Amino acid sequence: MEKYQESLETAARAIQIADHMAYITFPLVKEKRLLLKILSELNSSLISIINAILQYEYSQKRIQLYKDARENFLTFKHLASSYNINPEQMKTIIEIIQLAEKHQKSPFEFVKDDKVVIMANGMKSYTITIEKIKVYIIEAKDLIKKAGSKIKQQL
Repeated sequence: MEKYQESLETAARAIQIADHMAYITFPLVKEKRLLLKILSELNSSLISIINAILQYEYSQKRIQLYKDARENFLTFKHLASSYNINPEQMKTIIEIIQLAEKHQKSPFEFVKDDKVVIMANGMKSYTITIEKIKVYIIEAKDLIKKAGSKIKQQL
């Protein structure tokens, strides 16, 4: 099995886990910190989607891959339109990845009302709600569908 196919399957599994946690587990346990785990799964899924697209394009000898993840992400941004990823979806991808980074680097997080607040350096705060997570899940599922159909179409 090709590397890009494995990455697509990994992305699909991660989004399936995130979806289950958001729609089944979260309403049952009502533990707000579960939102952070769902965010982590979403981030993992997006990274796998991006990797699948980059690996596929590299296997077709259309792009060059770099050791620097930021350069690879810039390459992905250039490829986005050919995978029917619109600017709004690109913005959502960046938002999820940055939010996950803030969570990983955050010295402090707390639950307030129905949301989780992540405190970043400089005391800037970022909030996560179940509604926002559900929108992210829908976008990630759409990205998997677009990437998968484009790659399968070309095979």
